[in-house]
Amino acid sequence: MYKLASFSLTRQFSAVALLSACVLAPTAQLTAQRVEVSFPSSVHATPITGRLILIVARDSAREPRFRAGSYGGTQPFFGLDVPALAPGATATIDASTAGYPFTLAQLPAGDYYVQAVMNVYTQFHRADGHVIWGHMDQWEGQHWNTSPGNLVSNVQRVHVDAGDPLNIKLSLSRVLPPVTMPADTKWVKHVKIQSKLLSTFWGQPIYIGATILLPKDYDSHPNAHYPAIYQQDHFSLAPAFGFTTDSSASYAAERTMLKARTDGREPGFDFYKSWNSSNFPRMIGVKFQHPTMYYDDSYAVNSQNNGPYGDALLTELIPYIESHFRAIPKPYARVLTGGSTGGWESIALQVLHPDFFNGTWTLYPDPVDFSRLQLVDAYADTSAFVENENPIVVTPRYMSRSSEGQPQTTQRDLSKIESVLGSHERSGQQFNAWDAAWGPVGADGYPRPLWNKTTGTIDRSVATYWRDHFDLRYILSKNWATIGPKLQGKLHVYVGDMDNYYLNLAVYRLNDFLASTSSPRSDAVFQYGRPMKGHGWQPMSDAEMVRMMSKRITESAPKGADVTSWKY
Repeated sequence: MYKLASFSLTRQFSAVALLSACVLAPTAQLTAQRVEVSFPSSVHATPITGRLILIVARDSAREPRFRAGSYGGTQPFFGLDVPALAPGATATIDASTAGYPFTLAQLPAGDYYVQAVMNVYTQFHRADGHVIWGHMDQWEGQHWNTSPGNLVSNVQRVHVDAGDPLNIKLSLSRVLPPVTMPADTKWVKHVKIQSKLLSTFWGQPIYIGATILLPKDYDSHPNAHYPAIYQQDHFSLAPAFGFTTDSSASYAAERTMLKARTDGREPGFDFYKSWNSSNFPRMIGVKFQHPTMYYDDSYAVNSQNNGPYGDALLTELIPYIESHFRAIPKPYARVLTGGSTGGWESIALQVLHPDFFNGTWTLYPDPVDFSRLQLVDAYADTSAFVENENPIVVTPRYMSRSSEGQPQTTQRDLSKIESVLGSHERSGQQFNAWDAAWGPVGADGYPRPLWNKTTGTIDRSVATYWRDHFDLRYILSKNWATIGPKLQGKLHVYVGDMDNYYLNLAVYRLNDFLASTSSPRSDAVFQYGRPMKGHGWQPMSDAEMVRMMSKRITESAPKGADVTSWKY
């Protein structure tokens, strides 16, 4: 849910006087209402198809590209599809160009720092017959502002006088560099493999991977095989559970933050001390990497738009991990966890593949019941933006709040942000990610959205598709007689009662259903953080969670299974 952006954001349009990390050009004079953007052949020799994004910042604290384009941003930006722009040719952003929170013509008077980014698209000839354009992730996690191969301009300072038009020229003069892969250590290994299934679907080589956290003395016990914890998360090359051997100043800051939040999670260095202790379960921690053309991960399911990511993870990546890192290749030895997006994935993997995994410890998951898609009822509401039957007082729906209940970003706001970042659901943001992972493919080859990002109108046929394929409460209720017996002892769900994205609401619905079950009765565990526990809350430390997983594996292992050698 709502991946953390790789940039900091100011809450208001404030002018903070900080030293600039930008490369500044001289102040430009304003003589026409347009921004012309081009690139030289020395930077890119062939035409580019992509999304041109112009960002306008009030101050020079950081490059503008790091300060707009997410649901918390307030720096204005503008977006334009660019088909086959040749070197030396010009793309023009003007008053007709889509912008957030306003158009270029509405830019208030003042001093600004402007920058352009070209999010480069690749053409895909998919196995389903559709030919589409999308951004090929470069192992950065679908961040348009840092993706290798994208083109950026230097930052230019401009002054806008009231009533004066805007007229500047920007050159996309540099190409963003490749991602630097972290080095392997004795504790942490990195895997990246080409998926045959996904490459066939997309008509291009597609890679999936994992970061592997090895147990203490792994190399000293070459004959030992270990249970595996599959921690679902956003794209990240970091190891599971925040594991780090670094006890630098950041460790103290992390400990202070977690103590103030009063939840159970410990700093990564504290988790390392537990992982490295003499009486701790010896297990393998795995974090998947599976970025798609639409988001920084696939939601770990087979999708009409993303392709067979669920099959790729379960039939290609997990077997590779089990064969190369001595993970026990048996269902009893595979457990799951994850929070937010990873929370949904962890419980979805367990529900959709009940015989493959032996339990999930799910934290603050994305909506597990689409009648509570945050504050939207996908089945009964007519609009994602406002309440039904409210013709006089139009109350906006929000998609985020503070832990004290203060409303923050509206459904309309984020929908607008996404439509400016990319047409055809290509923003790389949350709502478009759901459309791609859970929705049907449209006639044009792009995802059919659940709601119109301009009007908010909900497409009832898309809602039905979502329900039948990915509404976890609905799937459980429809198939409980067959799925229920396979899930005994496997479901553990934790969420704060003031989740910042209203995710607790869908969890309540799932809890209500499971509490009502019979033949068999559910023994699922639900726990709620109260009072005012927001997104990210969990009741136990990561080390305690691992011990719970070890206990589950030991007690539920089939007769004759080895449940001792991996504990040393």
